[in-house]
Amino acid sequence: MGSFSFPKTRRILKRKDFVNLNRSGKKVHTEHFSITVGRSGPGTNRLGITASKRTGNAVQRNRIKRLVREFYRLNMSRLPQGVDLVIAAKKGAADLDLRKVREELGAILFDKARHP
Repeated sequence: MGSFSFPKTRRILKRKDFVNLNRSGKKVHTEHFSITVGRSGPGTNRLGITASKRTGNAVQRNRIKRLVREFYRLNMSRLPQGVDLVIAAKKGAADLDLRKVREELGAILFDKARHP
């Protein structure tokens, strides 16, 4: 796999992991996203994405999740190692494009992820 790949080992997939991170992580809110940052194992970064029905229909929820995954995939190397992120889309996030996602998440993650 190339350096820009996004394998399953880099994803938070289990409910237990989401719950533990929501309990112990630091939360940051933007207009369209709620971001929870916490520590993971050494040398690994993981991403979890949630989008409730409040975000929109299935097509809109899947689209915003694809945009967030693409943002993360392209910027993984800029994040410090050992960080878990859960990004929850809020109402209105389905109207964003990749540029707006990059602006909103980049402004928060590259400042806050250094100090989980």
